[in-house]
Amino acid sequence: MNNSSNNNIFPDLLTKEELIKFLRIPEVSKAQDYHNVIAHLKRIHDLPCIHICRQPLYPIEAIRKWIEEKTVLEK
Repeated sequence: MNNSSNNNIFPDLLTKEELIKFLRIPEVSKAQDYHNVIAHLKRIHDLPCIHICRQPLYPIEAIRKWIEEKTVLEK
């Protein structure tokens, strides 16, 4: 089995910095510290996160599902 096929069985994991960019927080938040925005989303809005070696990582598919669940359809 080659490495490229192995990569498909593991979820893509984002670092906090990558998640900040993915969610476009600098474009929509007036917060001084974007890490606080992520902490708030985790605490109040159940943002999906796992910890590996005490470092938070964010599974991209879980984040996409979370966004879909949080999306409100406008009428």
